[in-house]
Amino acid sequence: MNRRAVLRSLSAAALGSLGSPRARAAAAPLPSLAAAPANEVLVPAVDGTWWRVAGNPDLGPLTHAQQQPVDFGIWEAADGTWQLWSCIRFTRAPGKTRLFHRWQGDRLTDRDWRPMGIAMQADPHAGETEGGLQAPFVLETGGTYRMFYGDWENVCLALSVDGKTFTRRLNENGKSAMFSNGPGANTRDPMVLRIGDTYYCYTTAHPEQKGAVYCRTSRDLRRWSEARVVAVGGAAGTGPFAAECPFVYRHKEAERYYLFRTQQYGPNARTSVYCSPDPLDFGVNDDRYLVGTLPLAAPEVIEHDDALYLAALTPGLDGIQLSRLRWTGRSPA
Repeated sequence: MNRRAVLRSLSAAALGSLGSPRARAAAAPLPSLAAAPANEVLVPAVDGTWWRVAGNPDLGPLTHAQQQPVDFGIWEAADGTWQLWSCIRFTRAPGKTRLFHRWQGDRLTDRDWRPMGIAMQADPHAGETEGGLQAPFVLETGGTYRMFYGDWENVCLALSVDGKTFTRRLNENGKSAMFSNGPGANTRDPMVLRIGDTYYCYTTAHPEQKGAVYCRTSRDLRRWSEARVVAVGGAAGTGPFAAECPFVYRHKEAERYYLFRTQQYGPNARTSVYCSPDPLDFGVNDDRYLVGTLPLAAPEVIEHDDALYLAALTPGLDGIQLSRLRWTGRSPA
């Protein structure tokens, strides 16, 4: 999937979706994806117990007692191993204190993946804010792994052939930035979903301290449209952190798109979930597509071996955990 697995499964055209391209076009429909009766709306739910795949890593001289693993990406590398990169914040790294750490697992369902060390730090020579790396997301297309990430102001891109070692793709000015909502907007948390021959890149940003989910589209993953607001306000609010970690999953059988939009981290974590027929509209200053909330932060959906999984931050912000995901039906409001 790309996250290869996620990314693939969700992003692949096979499921018609997600940002991790490895969808299996010939796979049989997943039992958990069965469409609900016409009078019901499908709502995602945690199925069973969580298991931890990553903890709070040893960063050597950059380790800090207050550090926290936060926004992350999970995907399957070319050799079949599973990769997890997380933004670690409040470290001893200079500037904004953030960097990427990497873990590797043999199987998605394994516990306690192997820590592989610091994977990437911001490069000011490439125009990145020192210590400002945020939220890696990987999509595999045509044998190339594309890591979308934030540098505090811009969404950037790095490339890989094996899904493990990534090299920044620099523009004609020698910078890693692809696009931004402008200075001070903190454009971040990219995820990419493929629908047909178009890629949808969802991000969050808070220009004038008003948080919203934005989307840009592209046919070639190089030239991107202007940003469009696809979710803002409603019960989730309009504060600068009211639209964190947007993740969109295409439910093919239900012919709906699900947006996961986080408002709070930690023991009181909360993510609002929206269900819409339009991947460019999840409600602007209204809740017509809101179907519920989940008590977790920064969730991502992963499809693997005809099953769906949910990844999220631990309540103590000291690691990343996985569970199965199921769909439940409820009567529409």
